[in-house]
Amino acid sequence: MESVELKVEMVGLHEKRLRKCLSKLKGIEKVEVDGNSQKVVVTGCAHRNKILKAIRRGGLKAEFWSAHNELLLNAYTVTSASYGNFRFNNFNFF
Repeated sequence: MESVELKVEMVGLHEKRLRKCLSKLKGIEKVEVDGNSQKVVVTGCAHRNKILKAIRRGGLKAEFWSAHNELLLNAYTVTSASYGNFRFNNFNFF
């Protein structure tokens, strides 16, 4: 059994479309979707290129999850958390 991590652009009801595309593939056992980070983890016996192709056929933009995506996600969460604490001469910014 293999796990494939993908970055999929998801807006609104795209999760339903994603699950429908993946349900047509044989060997898929589990699909985990994280809408905030746009990360999808597919577990099963299907080949990773077939999974990517099925998602793209469904009209969704997808690519394999990389370490670069993880760095961008961490940088975004750190900077968004620090904006609330930015003060200058007792004036709050952001």
